[in-house]
Amino acid sequence: MKKIILVGNTSWSMVKFRLGLIKELINKKYEVTIVSPLDKHVVELKALGCKYKSIYIDNKGSNPLYDIKLVMNLKKIYKEVNPDLIIHYTIKPNIYGTIASKILGIKSIAIVTGLGYTFINDTMVSKIAKLLYRFSFKFSKKVFFINYDDKNEFIKNKLVKKDKVMSIPGEGINTDFFKEDILVKENIDKMKFLLIARMLWDKGVGEYVEAANILKIKYPNVEFGLLGYLDVDNPKAITKHQMSSWVKNGNVKFYGSTDNVKSFISQSDCIVLPSYREGISMTLMESASMSKPLIASNVPGCKDLIDDGINGYLCNPKDSKDLSKKIKKILSLSDNDRKKMGEAGRKKMINEFDESIVINKYLESIQEII
Repeated sequence: MKKIILVGNTSWSMVKFRLGLIKELINKKYEVTIVSPLDKHVVELKALGCKYKSIYIDNKGSNPLYDIKLVMNLKKIYKEVNPDLIIHYTIKPNIYGTIASKILGIKSIAIVTGLGYTFINDTMVSKIAKLLYRFSFKFSKKVFFINYDDKNEFIKNKLVKKDKVMSIPGEGINTDFFKEDILVKENIDKMKFLLIARMLWDKGVGEYVEAANILKIKYPNVEFGLLGYLDVDNPKAITKHQMSSWVKNGNVKFYGSTDNVKSFISQSDCIVLPSYREGISMTLMESASMSKPLIASNVPGCKDLIDDGINGYLCNPKDSKDLSKKIKKILSLSDNDRKKMGEAGRKKMINEFDESIVINKYLESIQEII
């Protein structure tokens, strides 16, 4: 039996983004080991039939001693499992996991799921990250990118050789699971907009709140909701105090976080994400697959999912006035026209972003390498 290791910076992300891939690898009789930090989702991974190894990853730190320790710990796990292939996700596994696998002579694939806060800001840390990418990606058999802009950025900066690069349409969406819900909407007379994301300024949460403030004057019955983790460990995190202030003002509602995002999408009329940049937005994919119109920024990772005017609208990034105009466009549509937008979005997800398309690309590359 061939052995494959998947390495990521959270166990949650393995369940959230790669569940279909993991199931298919197990179905194809690969022995799958997950290497990630311990959290409650490890139980789900083990229930699937995965083996599991815990690892500590200092995701936000830049201490070289911790990073050297990470290389050594990954090397120890890799030597113990002795896999035929290792698949790395996110910046630190991509860099340090690839180095560890090279030391042991084990083949690896790197998946770039987004550039991240560290990479996109022009700091000394970002410069070091680019140098490390350039060095480590010499040793990957293939490097997958989930959007074209990130791929072009890496090639332009000579961080990876063009002949190693492969594009995949995101991490795939289970269109059978995320489909239009037959649940009856709780309040059919109230239009509901919803932003689903970690509560970060970089997700455009501030612009969304400003747009709500603009529109609530003319449309007092329209609801603007926020759903996602608050006060997360991130330099761009929105504080509990700031969120309380917004909610107290009365123009937005905050629902906290949930393990059942489907129910919130089903009760909404339009999903909004004015993000500054994404790897590729899973919440937009899930929402489009559930036949919801979208509004999102005209930036990498969002614009890939919207055909402007067909399944939603693109707005200018960091522009609350333009965002409010696009929300007004949705409000001005008839129920039938909004329904057609939603149907166009679902068709796009099935044809371009269904997880079966992504999984097949993985399987082809795995078979080619091992």
